[in-house]
Amino acid sequence: MSTPWLGPDEQRAWRGWVEVHARLNARIHRQLQEASGLSLADYAILVELTSERASDASARMFELGERLAWEKSRVSKQVTRMEARGLVVRRHCPDDRRGSYVDLTDAGRAAIEAAAPAHVKLVREMFFDVVPHEDVLRLADLTTAVLARLDATD
Repeated sequence: MSTPWLGPDEQRAWRGWVEVHARLNARIHRQLQEASGLSLADYAILVELTSERASDASARMFELGERLAWEKSRVSKQVTRMEARGLVVRRHCPDDRRGSYVDLTDAGRAAIEAAAPAHVKLVREMFFDVVPHEDVLRLADLTTAVLARLDATD
């Protein structure tokens, strides 16, 4: 059985999604760098450490990797870079000799608090201000369905 090619509407939707994702990420990365000196990877980790999923602004390294869909080595290298800048600290897990925690520092909290308003403003300007609310709801449903499929096939 051969796989059917994408139809014209599917191609347009898929290619548009790929381009929007790439260009929006590039714009967000540039804005974060210019406004706060943070990379998009820095911001992603800081968001995870300040989310309600992180207890006491702390998370296990493997949890960060799972949440961000990053390889273990990518998480480790990124945390090392952020540690050098004082945004996070790594501490060993007492229950697991090979495991460690990543803790948000005061400097890391200050960095995300300073960067977040401009980040949200850009996301709103580039995305939500041009998408009708009904389509935002539809997109939320679509992303939920695709994420459920990804979870089911992992």
